[in-house]
Formats: sequence, structure tokens, C-alpha cells
Amino acid sequence: MSAYKDKTQGTWYVSFRYVDWTGKKTQKLKRGFKTKKEALNYEKEFIRKTAADMKMEMNSFIQVYFEDKKNELKENSIRNKQHMMNKHIVPYFGTRKMNEITPAEIIQWQNTIQEKGYSKTYERMIQNQLNALFNHAQKIYNLKENPCKKVKKMGKSDANKLEFWTKAEYDRFIAGIEPGSEDYLIFEILFWTGIREGELLALSLSDFDMSGNLLHINKTYNRIRKRDVIDTPKTENSVRTIDIPNFLKEEVQEYAKKHYGFPEDQRLFPIVARTLQKRLKKYETLTGVKPIRVHDIRHSHVAYLIYQGVEPLIIKERLGHKDIQMTLNTYGHLYPSQQKKVAEMLDNKR
Repeated sequence: MSAYKDKTQGTWYVSFRYVDWTGKKTQKLKRGFKTKKEALNYEKEFIRKTAADMKMEMNSFIQVYFEDKKNELKENSIRNKQHMMNKHIVPYFGTRKMNEITPAEIIQWQNTIQEKGYSKTYERMIQNQLNALFNHAQKIYNLKENPCKKVKKMGKSDANKLEFWTKAEYDRFIAGIEPGSEDYLIFEILFWTGIREGELLALSLSDFDMSGNLLHINKTYNRIRKRDVIDTPKTENSVRTIDIPNFLKEEVQEYAKKHYGFPEDQRLFPIVARTLQKRLKKYETLTGVKPIRVHDIRHSHVAYLIYQGVEPLIIKERLGHKDIQMTLNTYGHLYPSQQKKVAEMLDNKR
């Protein structure tokens, strides 16, 4: 027996040997269990987790998943995924064995989530977290099958319903902000470059090449557990250089002149994402424009470029997308049909 009563504390503990991932036999001691059953269950789950046995409970596998992904995912991504899993997956499947969860149970879980009234895009985000767990279990730990694959995904991606401002709406919005102010420059950069929120908040003056009218994107900002975290961008493709219009360069230069002596390597806008969102809402209310998210200003930039006839490949490079398919999947429906032009061209050639 590996569970023992601690007569001094009145609790139970386990002491057992196991084989770690290197093949080495190791001793494990864990104290503080209220009952013998809890102590033995801990030992059972620990050994299954170490061996990545798919009889392990979902709770344990989630720990394995994040251990495997710790060098692949950004800290902010890990935090967001853990939050969604703890809120929407663990309460339903936490104590269920990985290899016993069925497609029928997935459907019941979906029905429960859908009754909560979340948006369709949020439902899809929740679904994707469960899919990711089972995909990892199947690919890496030989789970026989992913039960999610037999069930229609709930929710939908937001690719077919983008919110954005037209140029006229943006003009109305920016007219409500004092020219030359911090807020004015923030929203000018967002609209005319299409960079992400975190990329904006990580900017320093040293990222601008004033002689070449260039903006170098090589980092992103997050506020995590009350800490300012500057990290590498979302993906390798997100590291990029963007050509900026001359008027935007001049606005940055004028702003820098007003803040003479501002350190070149410090954050140009030392605020957090929540503050940026509040300022957006403030000016939306003030100017009466359609309310959108900060990220939707990125969509507004793309919509404007498409309206001006800019090719998808150029937009892909400007946004830092991994491949052209991602750009087309997200924005392809905004491009007008070229079929009539093709027919006219064939007529002319004939």
C-alpha cells in the first residue's frame, strides 16, 4: 500500500516510485490529503499523467497540454486558454477520462454552452479549445480518436461578419479628437497602418525610420498579472516593416517635438489595452459614429485598402499574415467580383 496515515497531522499521504520521462525511477511523496481515497487517487492520476495514459482525467491532461505547449505559446495566450478551459470545459469534463468522452457527450456540452447566450464567435472560440486538447491527445499521445470530429462545430468564425468603419466614418471619429494629442496619434497610427493593438502599445520612437517613412514592427505589449510584458509578436510573420504615408510620419515627428527628450527606447504610449478601449468608446460616443472594437480599426484599414484597389498580397505583407490564404479567408468577401471584368476582357481579346 502506498497511502499512509500521518498520525501527527491526522491526514493521509502517499509515497511511491514511478518512472519519469527519462526512464529513471523516482520517489514521490505528497502529503495533506483528507482521506485515503484522495491520496490514492492523486497517485493514480500522477502516474497516468507521467505516462500520458489516456485513461487520465481531463483535468490532468490539461496540465500535460500546457506543459507541452509552454515554449510554443505566448504567456498571454496560455493565460487566455487556461481561463476559457477552466470556465467552460473543466466543469463538464474535468473528472472524465480522456478516452471515455463520447461524441454524444460533446453534443450535450455544446447544448449547455449555447443556452448561456454567448455570441456565435465566442462559442466557436470555446469549441476550438476543446478541439485543441483532443487533437493534441490524438497526435502526441495516441488517443484513438477525437470525439469532436464526429460533431458539427458550434458557433461560427467571424470571417464573414467584419465590423469596420468607412473612411467617412473614421474622418468623423478623428475630427472629435484634438489634433496632435496622444489619442489623436494613437488612432491615426491604428487606422493608417493596420497594426494590432499590442503592437501599437509596444511602439517606441526607435521603431520609426523617419528618413525612409518606415515603421518596424518587432514586438508586442501585454499587461499580465499587473506586469508590463514586452514580447515578440504573435507569429514570425508578424515581424515586418510597414511603409507609412508622409503625413503620418510628420504627425509622429510633431508629437515627438512636443515631448522633447522622450527616450527613444521607451513605450511611446504607456497605457494598457483597457485604457485604449475606454478612450475609443469615449470618442465614439462623442462623435456618434458606429461603435466598433479597437481590433476592428485594423479591419477598417484593410477595407479602405481594398476599396482603393490594393492587391491581397500587399495587404497580407502589411498585416503580417502567415500566408495569403489567411488574408483571403478573412477579407476575400470584401473584394468585388471580377467576373464581369474577365468577360469584358475576353470580349475585347476576341
